[in-house]
This record gives sequence, C-alpha cells and structure tokens, in this order.
Amino acid sequence: MANNYEKLDHWSLKAQKEGYPARSVYKLKEIDEKFTLIDRACNKTFSVLDLGAAPGSWSLYVLRKFSGMKNTFLTSADLSPLSRQYDKGLFDNDNFFFVQGDITLPDIRDKLLEKGPYNLVISDAAPATTGNRSVDTLRSLSLAEEVLLYAELGLAKGGSMALKVFQGGDTASILKHMKELFHTAKSFKPEACRSESFETYYIGIGKK
Repeated sequence: MANNYEKLDHWSLKAQKEGYPARSVYKLKEIDEKFTLIDRACNKTFSVLDLGAAPGSWSLYVLRKFSGMKNTFLTSADLSPLSRQYDKGLFDNDNFFFVQGDITLPDIRDKLLEKGPYNLVISDAAPATTGNRSVDTLRSLSLAEEVLLYAELGLAKGGSMALKVFQGGDTASILKHMKELFHTAKSFKPEACRSESFETYYIGIGKK
C-alpha cells in the first residue's frame, strides 16, 4: 500500500499538469509572490543560485519567470541530475549553468561562486532522511549552514534568499544568523508544505 508521500495529492497532480517534475514548485511560487524574490520589473542584471535543485522544479520556475527579462542568469547544483521531462530546452539555454556535485565541497563551492555575485540564493535542499526527527533536524541544520555560507560569500548587497530547514533543535540559530546578514529575516511555511512535514523556510530580504 502506498504511503502518503507516494500518493499524488492536489499539488503533485497540479505540478504534472503544469509541467513541473515536483510539487515543491508551489512552495517557491508562494514565497516568490509573497516576498517578490524575482522582480520582473528589474532592468538590471539578475542572477540566481539554486542549491539542491534536483529534480528541477525550482530551476524551471526561475527560468520560466525569466521569460521576457533581459540579462538574467541561473546557476543550479545538486548531487543528482535534473529531470529533462518538462524543461522543453530551457536547461540548454545560455542563461543556465548546472553543476552536478556536492555543494558542501570547496571545489564545487568555488565553481558556483565564480558565477556570482548573485541577487538571489534559493535552496530546497534536504539531507538524506532517517525517519528520526532529531537526526534529520541536525542534518538539515548542517546543510542550512552550508547554504547560508553561499549567501554570505556570493550574494550581492541588497540580495535575498529562501532556505529550507527542518524545524527543531538549534535551527533558530540559522534565523538569528540571517537577521544579522539581512535587513529582514523571517520564517514562512507555504501552503504547499505537507501537513505532516516539519519543514519550513527562512526568508532573508536585503543583504546588508
């Protein structure tokens, strides 16, 4: 019998219909609409870094949002390859660069930071889960700290970020750090998050 995560819920079916490989796209869409992470009225170069990008829903959302905008660039990274099921060639465009590798490794970090500075860092990255909430939260905290390092080193002044964390443990330390790094930092849980999930997102606006 399929568990809840294997069943296609409203968001999963909507993602299939609208051409995204995962339901997670609606989390980013809601965050973007609430906090205006990608400003379509921006007439300057706009560069985004997507960490933990596979299967590619967030990257596809960004590239589709870029349509009609000039001087845009997206850099994405993940241990796994991106799904090509729905991209319709967007992943082959000149304004997209993908690195398959471990974002915590210095050589991968250097390769990604070379493409910066970025106006936005987004991450839906999650550690391999064990089912043990304490262990999973600790792993998420460690991963979130790595992503936050990218924001520190690679975000342009005034830039923003959206970062997934598993609530619990010392994850409040991440938000505290973000409040030091950004003019505004807050927690936000999109409607598309599963009700049983303990994930949430930390949003940072306006890097100091």
